[in-house]
Formats: sequence, structure tokens, C-alpha cells
Amino acid sequence: MFVSQKVIIFNKGGKFLAIRRSKTDPSRPLTWDFTGGEVEEGEDLEENIFREVKEEVGIDITDLQIFDVVGTYNKKGEYWVGIGYTAKAVSDNVTLSYEHDQFEWLTKEEFLKRESSPKLVRFVSKL
Repeated sequence: MFVSQKVIIFNKGGKFLAIRRSKTDPSRPLTWDFTGGEVEEGEDLEENIFREVKEEVGIDITDLQIFDVVGTYNKKGEYWVGIGYTAKAVSDNVTLSYEHDQFEWLTKEEFLKRESSPKLVRFVSKL
């Protein structure tokens, strides 16, 4: 079993941060994503998500809250548990890592028009 985490980060205007995977990403290149990633065995969940946010978008967050958990099989037949969080951005000054090539602050409706994974569509639909 594998565990991944994603956080939907809201700004003061009520929009949330979406980031686009770069064209070299081995999994779903050029699709829209949220900050997060795989949790290594023994890693603290909160430490993981705060580190991922800092590494991928260079901002600080507050008010981290779990709002959904989903279990799915991927194309390789591996079972993944996905944890969805919400949080608030301390600032809007995003600095992307090499893993992503674009970012936008979007509404729920705007995000659902973008290409993304079924898990992330589920997370956004539950907002």
C-alpha cells in the first residue's frame, strides 16, 4: 500500500492554488495538480505536507485540515490511499519547483474545466 497527500491551498480571495505538471513528469505530464506527494514509510504526515508545499511552491500555509481520504488502484495494480487537505496561504508569492511549469489561483468551476486526475476532481467536487 502507498500513501499520497495533496493540499488545496486557498488565498485570501477564496481561490485555490493549482499547479501544472511539467512536460517531463513521468506521471500525467501537463495536467493540473495540487501540492503534495508520496509519503515515505515512517514519515510524519504533517511534516511531509508542509515540506512538499515549501519545496513545490515556496509558500507557508496555516490551518491545515484533512477533508477527504480515498483508496484507489493505479494502472499498475498498486493500492494507493490519497489524503486531501485544505489550508490557507500566508502569501500569494508562489515560486515553482522544476516539477511544475505553471500555476494559477482558481475557483472550483475553473479547476473542473482543466485536465486533472479523478482523485483531484473528487477532492475539488467535495469543496
